[in-house]
Amino acid sequence: MNKPIISVIVPIYMIDKYLGICIESILNQTYRNLEIILVDDGSKDRCSEICDLYASKDKRIKVIHKENGGLVSARKAGVQAATGNYIGFVDGDDWVGPGFYQSLYNAISQNDCDVAIAGFSRDLFNQTKSIYNFVPSGYYEGETLKHVFKEMISYGEFYHHGISTYHWNKLFKRDVIFKHQLEISDDVSIGEDAVVVYATLLDCKRICITDNCAYHYRQREDSMLKSSVDFDKEMIRVRALYNNLSSVIKGYPDGYGLQKQVDDFITGIFIIRSGGYLVTDEKSLSEFPFGCSLTGKKVVLYGGGTFGQQLMKRFAKDQSCKIVGWLDDDYWEYRRCCLNVDPVDSISSLEFDYVIVASLDKGYVSLATRILMDYGVPERKVISVSVTDEMRKKALDYYLNRL
Repeated sequence: MNKPIISVIVPIYMIDKYLGICIESILNQTYRNLEIILVDDGSKDRCSEICDLYASKDKRIKVIHKENGGLVSARKAGVQAATGNYIGFVDGDDWVGPGFYQSLYNAISQNDCDVAIAGFSRDLFNQTKSIYNFVPSGYYEGETLKHVFKEMISYGEFYHHGISTYHWNKLFKRDVIFKHQLEISDDVSIGEDAVVVYATLLDCKRICITDNCAYHYRQREDSMLKSSVDFDKEMIRVRALYNNLSSVIKGYPDGYGLQKQVDDFITGIFIIRSGGYLVTDEKSLSEFPFGCSLTGKKVVLYGGGTFGQQLMKRFAKDQSCKIVGWLDDDYWEYRRCCLNVDPVDSISSLEFDYVIVASLDKGYVSLATRILMDYGVPERKVISVSVTDEMRKKALDYYLNRL
């Protein structure tokens, strides 16, 4: 008796350098009964040729060539073409370990789950870091699943997702995700994964979470460097995400706290993409949510990621304080992207008033604080984002209703 078919959808756009590795990793899965749907979203490089070549070699591969319509559009095309009992997704520049889909199939089939959720591995410069969901591994249904709903978008601490937002580290029953993937607007271009994933989870009767990290998310150098964007246009995109998520959670019990979770999620995006500013009304200047004034102060930034890069741009623009250093444990990653980031031990040679830990992850902030204290930095000089409920409410009101 044949095993159920798993349809693996691969949205593809301008990633010919990585596409062969991605397709090979899917073809080499130990779970063999796959339908592999390659969706070429109007690529202008060699992706189209690569897709057709692989389709000629393996009958499990279907190719869709379409005009460029974006990630949501590509996934819709793949889902509509899928005939499998289950649906998975792999981004065209990522890859999966050989046992990935066998593991998820075992997890989803053993207890007739609607979705199997894995962790993933972040690959960068030949180094790999395993990332897990904050909700522990296990099977959830009934009351335990209701508890998951209370923390899947925001897991207690500010800007922690209980369950990761991504499509690609999950295996879905086709009947569960199909409607939600088709309903999302093609225009959603920030957080599109979150809208579909959380809508699907709310329709589930039983889910399973595993610690499998065989999905390899390739963090490319060009994705590490955050370009400047038109802030007002960016906020319009975030507002579209907010409206879509708010629509998803309508009709579900207030006891799940879903609106508060969505508000936390969106506020975090505003903080990161604004470079630390929260506008609270039209008359006032933006305020830094760090619990103290930085005007005229000497400041060291700790963290080279998205938030750190946006803070650097913001400080350079308004010159309210003087940046005397930019540090990160993985400084070499950012130097390869031409960012002037130094190792943490250089803190000992700097004169400063404050160190800003550029992260919304309280666990990361605590770890960074301990590391800095080991280098002799007084704890009172280490600051991070401090957002009160009042600040969140005012900021959301401004961004969502007045732009």
